[in-house]
Amino acid sequence: MKIKQILYSAILACFISSGQRIWAQTTTLVNPILTGFYPDPSVVKVGEDYYLVNSTFSYFPGIPVFHSKDLKNWKQISNVISRASQMDFMGEKLTRGLFAPAISYHNGTYYVTCTDIDHDGNFIVTAKNPAGPWSDPVRVPQVHGIDPSLYFDDDSKAYIIYNSDAPDRKPLYSGHRTIRIYEIDPVTLKVIGEEKQLVNGGVDLSKKPVWIEAPHIMKRNGWYYLYAAEGGTSVNHTEVVFRSKSVWGPYVAYENNPILTQKGLPDDRKDPVTSAGHAQFVDGPDGKTYAIFLAVRPYEGDYYNTGRETFIAPVEWKNDWPVINPDHKEIKYTYQVNFGEVEQKNVFPQSGNFEYTLTFEKSLDPALLFMRTIDSSSFSLSKKDGLTMKLKPETILELGNPSFIGKRQQHLYCTADVELDFKPKSENEKAGLTILQDERHFYFVTKSLDQGKPAVQLYKAGSDGRKMDLITQKTLTDGNNPIKLRIVAEGEFYSFYYSTGSSWELLKDKLDAKYLSTKTAGGFIGCLFGMYATSSGEQTSNSASFKYLKYSGNDPMFKTSIK
Repeated sequence: MKIKQILYSAILACFISSGQRIWAQTTTLVNPILTGFYPDPSVVKVGEDYYLVNSTFSYFPGIPVFHSKDLKNWKQISNVISRASQMDFMGEKLTRGLFAPAISYHNGTYYVTCTDIDHDGNFIVTAKNPAGPWSDPVRVPQVHGIDPSLYFDDDSKAYIIYNSDAPDRKPLYSGHRTIRIYEIDPVTLKVIGEEKQLVNGGVDLSKKPVWIEAPHIMKRNGWYYLYAAEGGTSVNHTEVVFRSKSVWGPYVAYENNPILTQKGLPDDRKDPVTSAGHAQFVDGPDGKTYAIFLAVRPYEGDYYNTGRETFIAPVEWKNDWPVINPDHKEIKYTYQVNFGEVEQKNVFPQSGNFEYTLTFEKSLDPALLFMRTIDSSSFSLSKKDGLTMKLKPETILELGNPSFIGKRQQHLYCTADVELDFKPKSENEKAGLTILQDERHFYFVTKSLDQGKPAVQLYKAGSDGRKMDLITQKTLTDGNNPIKLRIVAEGEFYSFYYSTGSSWELLKDKLDAKYLSTKTAGGFIGCLFGMYATSSGEQTSNSASFKYLKYSGNDPMFKTSIK
């Protein structure tokens, strides 16, 4: 018996030292795998590595690139649009910009396709290393529509698949769209030959299906599978699949479509996940198929402030058809899988409950977001002062590049704190912490002046879109010392605090969070906690320094608590 134990230990040590996985290991995948505003996921596997991208709309830098080896632990390694010379989104609303990227790999090159919805249209960027740098965008003007993705066939021919207009641009009903395809040269990135329509309307045109989009093609057992979202990216969202023996079709719909949806489930179920769709398949470390897709976690009805998030679920192949989440009607918050976990080093957590503090001594975390472009002259980093931001005349009510740096709200129940060193010189000068959905929907807790006296103030976006409305304020006895500001999210409410010493003072509690929900605001984005400094239309030489941003998330569906 001892000899067997010694041999087993030796074999186990050899496997571990050689870097090979022991398949008897198990891992718990925790949904969402990326919490907060990480919509429209696309994933590719290269060797043992996984790379995932998401939409960023008019935030900058654009299209984060995440790396993982186990589909659970993800580390952001770059942003595809990281240089203002590649692209900016000046003059665009925050919910416009970049829609639905897709990542792929072929012969040593990584490709990301995407749509700049209001300006450049569909484009492709490439890189030899997913950590960057990524190329300047190459436009594909013949591709009219959104959500392009690439498919590389066994013979190395490449194809671009996308959502487009109804046939002859004559829709039979609102939301009538098609899926189309071109062959494309993977080197020149120019289309070849003629466009062909693959899907008209969706699974069953007689039922008036809407918003067939986010298409991908994969090949398995001699079948080409075309799968796509249908129903629109809200509570009627689904994923559907078709197959053909030729990449050009004809494609036949699966009789048991949709292969993923949460519509039709009881509205009163506990901790619901809704709006699931926009999926992409990938082989796991165990060789089984998994789907990565978007969904949301509402705190009531269809109200959520965390945006569309990135989820995962297993896929079962039934009679050569894929079915996502086959053993459950509801998407689960955890799945047990038979492969080992590979933790990332030097990374902030992305799933479950967590807390961390961002400091600003040397560099900004790659997940932090600017509005529309980057102005490197407007901020600086140091060990002494942290993040120093110049007060710019631009405001977050406008479509420019204000002095704003944001971090995603990743939990329904969470807290964000900053320590601010700022001495306002006029009532127009304000610096503080905002919780922002878009230009017309935000709250802003700030240090400023009122009748020449330092004050902490709370504003909300004005209904006219040109100014902020004051909710409440309190005079500060000493305006020279740093102040701490705090925003607490509690599902349907936000509360606001400040501190000039060791204790927190309530400024205003239980303000309406639905006002900042995607349902109320419209569009496709989620809320950000933003460090923000403005001179409100005036020129100034003043600045504000943020020593840190502390974030703590504690949602009940994740079972574990942050103490």
